[in-house]
Amino acid sequence: MSTSELRASERPVAPDPRLPRLPWPALLAMSTGGFVTVMTETLPAGVLPAMSADLGVGQSAAGQSVTLYAVGSIAAAIPLTAATGHLPRKPLLVVAVAGFAAANAITAVSPSYPLTMAARFAAGLVAGLLWALLAGYARAIVAPEQRGRAMAIAMTGSTVALSVGVPAGTLLSGLVGWRFTFGLMSVVAVALTGWMLFALPRLPGRTDRARTPVRRVLRMPGVAVVLGVTATFVLAHNILYTYVAALLEPLGLDGRTDTVLLVIGLSSLVSILGTGVLIDRYLRPLTIASCVLVAVATVVLATALLGSTGRLAYAAAAIWGLGFGGAATLLQTAVADAGGPAGDIAQSLLVTCWNLGIAAAGLAGGLLLDHAGPTALPWSALVLLAAALAITLGGRRHGFPGGGDRSSG
Repeated sequence: MSTSELRASERPVAPDPRLPRLPWPALLAMSTGGFVTVMTETLPAGVLPAMSADLGVGQSAAGQSVTLYAVGSIAAAIPLTAATGHLPRKPLLVVAVAGFAAANAITAVSPSYPLTMAARFAAGLVAGLLWALLAGYARAIVAPEQRGRAMAIAMTGSTVALSVGVPAGTLLSGLVGWRFTFGLMSVVAVALTGWMLFALPRLPGRTDRARTPVRRVLRMPGVAVVLGVTATFVLAHNILYTYVAALLEPLGLDGRTDTVLLVIGLSSLVSILGTGVLIDRYLRPLTIASCVLVAVATVVLATALLGSTGRLAYAAAAIWGLGFGGAATLLQTAVADAGGPAGDIAQSLLVTCWNLGIAAAGLAGGLLLDHAGPTALPWSALVLLAAALAITLGGRRHGFPGGGDRSSG
């Protein structure tokens, strides 16, 4: 970060009349893109019984639609971002959203399991590219003092999808069928392409065609630190989130999973709103607080399991959401700062780490659940969160710098 940016980051984040107005139509279009992405990723989890029956396969086989989506994102994020770095950003982002429209439309009408899985993999491919594009785009179209706030706005759609979109989509699927819901997501994606064509400012790709090798990006001060926090934090979160129904069953709340998830989601909305206000000045304290809050939530959840106290699960859910809601924005901002001119490659590395965490959590959490029971899940997550916190604290100079060290990230 340059000296001028460092001085800017040390100013109060109160509205400055000298700053340009935030490009709200463009940022809200990006936020809607995040909403479509997360809805496409997670909707199968809420419609598995109907989806599996319609496709003539078991629920475990239908559940691989989520796994294939994650695999597609892992496979695409780094190579697609590197290969398209010189291309103009606007048409590339529009093409990615159009990819969601096509993939969801195929999923809605597919008569066979293999075709549905192919569509899900294709959706994951465009998701890997879209997530790597969104953060850099949002930061590039605002003043340096507004980058964190712009990132938070662009990321709000993903939190809205998790908090209210997925429950609403599951309810809608129960009323009119899962195929109609996927078809509706396709229509939203088509409308979004038009919105983006109208609202997004033009943004060129890299002016130099020389690609920064991934190994060089990994060696940049701070990048590996942020990726380490991402991997441990996301793995911990998803060990709990993926198997939340199994965690709630011993508490007599197996019929209340949707309510607990709603509490997490609404609390996450509060978190990301607060993150948007404070991130430009308090990135490091907010990241530390995020790790601590989710760790506290795991302890409360573990205590609830030991005492079979269902009410504590709601308290854990509220604390959990407060810690998790702003995490994606914090980590993407940190890796963008650390990556500098190679920020798009750094973002693709973060997207890869995030999806690896999701995939690994499904495997690790399943093994823990089968061999040690649900009480092992929060304690295992706590160990990972302690590691994430330790890496964050150790990244004071690079990765998560504080105060005057912000420029070294």
